[in-house]
Amino acid sequence: MNILLDAIQEGRLIELPDNDKLHALQILASLIEAIPSLPRDTDVTGVVMARERSSSTALGEGWACPHGRLPSDGEMLCAVGWSPTGIDYGAPDGKPVRIVVMYLVPLNQKNIYLKEVSLIAKALQAEDKVKAMEIASNLNDVRNQLLDLISSTVGKEGSEVRARMIRLETRLVSPAAPSVTLAGYMIEPVTVIVIPGLKPVALCQHRELIELIEGTAGLAETLTKQGSVESGIWRILNRATTNYQGDRVVCDCLAIKATLPVGAAIRQ
Repeated sequence: MNILLDAIQEGRLIELPDNDKLHALQILASLIEAIPSLPRDTDVTGVVMARERSSSTALGEGWACPHGRLPSDGEMLCAVGWSPTGIDYGAPDGKPVRIVVMYLVPLNQKNIYLKEVSLIAKALQAEDKVKAMEIASNLNDVRNQLLDLISSTVGKEGSEVRARMIRLETRLVSPAAPSVTLAGYMIEPVTVIVIPGLKPVALCQHRELIELIEGTAGLAETLTKQGSVESGIWRILNRATTNYQGDRVVCDCLAIKATLPVGAAIRQ
C-alpha cells in the first residue's frame, strides 16, 4: 500500500466539502492533475469519469477506489478524500462511502495497482479498524486511522516503520504552490501559522484568502480545533497539524471556493 502512503505523506488527503459523488471525484482528480510530475495535458477527470460510468468502484465498508488508466507508462498516483457524512455511492452493501481513494494507473503499473487494491480489500476485513474509521471526527483522526490500518495490514516489512515516520514528519506546503480550478470550484493550498497572543499568518498566493484568515478573529483557532471552518464563500480544510514548542501550531490546509452555482457546475 505504498502508493496510498505516498498520498498521505505528500498531503493529498483532504476533507471533501460535500457529500456529492461527482464533486468528490472532480476534486480528487484535480489534486492528481496538480502534481508537478504529471504531464500537464493529462485528463485525470476524464479517464476517471469514463471508468466510473462503466461500473461503480465502491468496495463496501464505506470505501471506494475510483481509478483511471493511461495507455502510456509512468508513475502511479493517488489522492484520498474523507467525507464526514458519507456519500451515496451505490455501494454493494448499501453503506455510504466515507473514504474515497483515487488512483491514476499508467500501463506499466497495472500489476502494482491490483496488488494495492487487494491489500485495501484485505484491510477492510479488520472490523475493529473499519469501525474506528467510521467514528473519526476530523481529518487528523482519519490520517492516523489510515496509517494504523495500513500498518496492521502490511505488517512489519518496512511499511510499518515508514507509516510511523510519516506521523512524526514535519512538512510545510510551499507557499508558491499553485491554486487549482475545476468546474465550479477553486482549490487553494494555504499554510496557516498560529502563535498564541499574535495574529495568525497565512501563506498562500491569494490575497483575499490571506486577508480573510488573518483578519477574522478566532478563525485560525477554530481551524486547529475543529479541522475545518466556513467563512463567506470559502471553506478551509485542515489536512494536517504540526505542533511546536511554545504552543505554536502550523496547519497545512486547502481552501475551497465555489466559482459557479452548484447546479451550473454539475451541468458543465
